[in-house]
Amino acid sequence: MGSFNLLWLAPIGSLLALVFSGYLAWKVLKNSRGSEKMKEIADAVKEGAKAYLRRQYSVVTIFFVVVFFILLWLSFKGYLVIFVPFAFLTGGFFSGLSGYIGMSIATSASDRTAQAARTSLNGALRISFSAGAVMGFVVVGLGLLDLTIWYWLLNWYYSTHALSQGIDKIGAITSTMLCFGMGASSQALFARVGGGIFTKAADVGADLVGKMEAGIPEDDPRNPAVIADNVGDCVGDCAGMGADLYESYVGSIVATMALAVSAGLGVAGVTIPMVMAAVGVVASVIGTFFVKSEEKAEQGVLLKALRKGIFASAVLIAIFSYFIVKTVLGQNHMGVYWSIISGLVAGLLLGLSTEYFTSDKYPPTRSIANMALTGPATVIIGGLSVGMLSTALPVLLVTAAILASFYFAGGTHNFNAGLYGIGISAVGMLSTLGITLATDAYGPIADNAGGNAEMSHLGPEVRQRTDALDALGNTTAATGKGFAIGSAALTALALIVAYNDKIASLGKIMDMNFMNPRLIGGLFIGGMLPFLFCALTMGAVGRAASKIVEEVRRQFKEIAGLMEGRAKADHAKCVSIVTAAAQKEMILPALLALVAPILAGIFMGLEAEVGLLSGALVSGFVLAVMMANAGCAWDNAKKYIEAGRHGGKGSHSHKASIVGDTVGDPFKDTSGPSLNILIKLMSMVSIVFASFIIAKTIFK
Repeated sequence: MGSFNLLWLAPIGSLLALVFSGYLAWKVLKNSRGSEKMKEIADAVKEGAKAYLRRQYSVVTIFFVVVFFILLWLSFKGYLVIFVPFAFLTGGFFSGLSGYIGMSIATSASDRTAQAARTSLNGALRISFSAGAVMGFVVVGLGLLDLTIWYWLLNWYYSTHALSQGIDKIGAITSTMLCFGMGASSQALFARVGGGIFTKAADVGADLVGKMEAGIPEDDPRNPAVIADNVGDCVGDCAGMGADLYESYVGSIVATMALAVSAGLGVAGVTIPMVMAAVGVVASVIGTFFVKSEEKAEQGVLLKALRKGIFASAVLIAIFSYFIVKTVLGQNHMGVYWSIISGLVAGLLLGLSTEYFTSDKYPPTRSIANMALTGPATVIIGGLSVGMLSTALPVLLVTAAILASFYFAGGTHNFNAGLYGIGISAVGMLSTLGITLATDAYGPIADNAGGNAEMSHLGPEVRQRTDALDALGNTTAATGKGFAIGSAALTALALIVAYNDKIASLGKIMDMNFMNPRLIGGLFIGGMLPFLFCALTMGAVGRAASKIVEEVRRQFKEIAGLMEGRAKADHAKCVSIVTAAAQKEMILPALLALVAPILAGIFMGLEAEVGLLSGALVSGFVLAVMMANAGCAWDNAKKYIEAGRHGGKGSHSHKASIVGDTVGDPFKDTSGPSLNILIKLMSMVSIVFASFIIAKTIFK
């Protein structure tokens, strides 16, 4: 079977993923929604989430229209091929659509999960996991569909025009496909930053006034911010995450396709990442059937249930990819197979490392809970320490994956082939995305199910089951973030290489001597950018949370009978406040990623731009891991105390842990996960605007 025939597996894999996601959605929706009160709460959350996304998409649409016409103008000026503006639009559209579909099923699953938890932990796990899997398979299905459409379109076009224009057909195809990744990354950054500001501002505001000041339970309907908090879980952790991992997925594939050309592997090398993605769909579908749990609400039992599915998928991919590489590239290139395995293994180990530092089964998170006995200051110190310590192993794992994949693919004899190996290792790491994203996306669904159970006044055994799922969801969410950040590091490295290749193809030679002051200056600025980005996003959460705190205090003070349960809180007001704040505050951080590399190239030279991308990659990767793991460890330390340790709910140690959790919220759900998009988007922008930057740079 030749490479051309194998490419048909990509659209087949896309259809399989989309059909299976439809089946899972049908299976989720046929379950009972519970009582009228449960339906009312779930509908309020759903309407709030849809209202937020409508407003966000209206703002983002303006951005996309403006950038589209800029790219169109650059195309007419000869800086870009005419397909680029349209590729930019489709990348953004499919990224946004992935998030919207994931959010829609998540909001439809929370009441059904709570209802299932009334009788069975396993039933609640199956519903929430299946709903999360809808997002996972929609992301990979739409990603493969977008890739396939563009490959076929460009292949048709360049088959008839490449010879007459004297260009390399496969090189033109892959360089153009790199550009639609910029659209996906732009949409993902808006979704992650905007959704992250919304969800964490609402969460922090609800916790500080509701739990700390008023002393009422989490998700108590008397808290005016509780619906906004639940809406935030959907728009940030579902819609934002779906858009985020869509761009990670397609970004790794198109970067590897571009590197295949420079490595001299041609169509065969381009085929491998697309076919790998298709077999990853099959393996992930099979893996979902391994996820079952006993009726024991312990995190260890639940983790084991989810692990079975992920490990089963990884084993299947390891088997399938052997035959793919042998068939497409032949026996002489079997080192590429081991590059895939290095990425796959690194991804699994990254998950285990994250689990160790964030699960309350292990010493790091328990040490933070122990520090709560002496107050919030020691909780903050302990969480920061755990977060910083947790960066060591991921950095070593990613470094090992880079070196192993480079040398396995033949980097000692063919430098470009080794770089292709790094790219394909990122594809290997993301090949299990269908099921990995399912284990991540189910967390906010379980969280909302717990909120629904609390507000509907269901029995304590229901909340115990949903809390067990929620605590596990915090760990799997951190695992998913670590997985996304690790793959982002490999993908961003591949994109930097693709940028260097693009500059070379345009006839420019860069002085990459490490003592070049422009390169060093770029490294320093690039290393600073992730910190500036996090300062903007953390500050945005703080400002929006302050508004929620003031509003919740006002309602407790002014609405007579609210605390006694005789009057209803104005939940819509809090939703409106954080919606407006998120739309306003997300613009500046997103523009930073778009403008910084262009300005660096124009005012400091091409070498400075490479330095900026490299510096941002290194500091952004480490900072993202630290923030994601510290935030999750703080959250799970709080839940560990809430389970009855160190005095349990309402104790001084519990209040101290809440402070840690509120600090960790924007760490793990706003700033940290947005960094992996930042480092890739800057590389994408550099590639797309390369011709323009060369023409306009001050340093010729």
